[in-house]
Amino acid sequence: MTATKFQLTRRQVLAGATALPLFSIATRPAHAAEFNYKFATGQDPSHPVNKRAQEAIDRIRNATGGRLDIKLFPANQLGSDTDLLSQVRSGGVEFFNQASVVLSTLVPAAGIINTGFAFHDYNEVWKAMDGPLGAYVRAQIEKVGLLTMSKPWDNGFRQVTTSSKVVKTPDDLKGMKLRVPAAPMLSSLFTALGASPTPINFNELYSALQTKLVEGQENPLAIISTARLYEVQKCCSLTNHVWDAYWILGNRKAFERLPKDLQEIVRRELDKAATDERADIAALSASLRTDLAAKGVQVVEPDKKAFKDTLAKGSFYKDLRAKFGDEAWKLLQDSVGALG
Repeated sequence: MTATKFQLTRRQVLAGATALPLFSIATRPAHAAEFNYKFATGQDPSHPVNKRAQEAIDRIRNATGGRLDIKLFPANQLGSDTDLLSQVRSGGVEFFNQASVVLSTLVPAAGIINTGFAFHDYNEVWKAMDGPLGAYVRAQIEKVGLLTMSKPWDNGFRQVTTSSKVVKTPDDLKGMKLRVPAAPMLSSLFTALGASPTPINFNELYSALQTKLVEGQENPLAIISTARLYEVQKCCSLTNHVWDAYWILGNRKAFERLPKDLQEIVRRELDKAATDERADIAALSASLRTDLAAKGVQVVEPDKKAFKDTLAKGSFYKDLRAKFGDEAWKLLQDSVGALG
């Protein structure tokens, strides 16, 4: 039998490395926890989401005297994003970190913040998300029986990467087979720009790029880096085409089983984690451009106005206004200015 029979692929090694939940090094209480909950994410263990979630979990355990013990399961260990969205609704997991672009498949109103080329910078983002627009979206999420456990975390501005072709203008996207999440907002955006969006779950993305099932994909820089997508993508266009939030979702019945004092601790610590994670993503967004270039990725600044003008010439923004309604559209435009 040859030695190659025993070699593991990079994906197998990563899968093995994340086969167990993340644990704090801190000594656990000697007595058994009164409540044992699961917290699932789709992000790589090195992503700030998991770092800050684990810190919050440790603080919650300490502040509750060990009464609430939460285990963190990163990297889609417990299922794909769409699987986990079902599990948090059913109570299979108690907490789940989900991006608005995917959550919008269940809560269409959550997708309004993913309107293409709406947000120009983080001043506009946090004005909207910590203000009336964020409150509106949280209310719509809770109408389907889920709870939002904190203010939104930062998924970041999304960028386009490709295996070879440089994307500088809308024409460069024409006919390109581009992976997107199972998210109507992103599919409609790239269809309007002339691409061929292909929905693929994140846990299958690396292999889809590696085998050239798709030519490119779009994600925030932190995801491109921590998921090592630069290994199979050689061009990165800083389109900032969509800003996306992460929502920490809670199963309502599981959360309401907790005594009020424990509920307050959970919300307090996850809100602190949200603030810390936002700072992490801001810092990473500033440094990762240089890091990716050092890894051999060609990083380019596209003509963002050309993309927005292309959308405005068609019915893209008019269609979204009709979809989301005048109330939600006004809340968005109050933060970003007129669209379309």
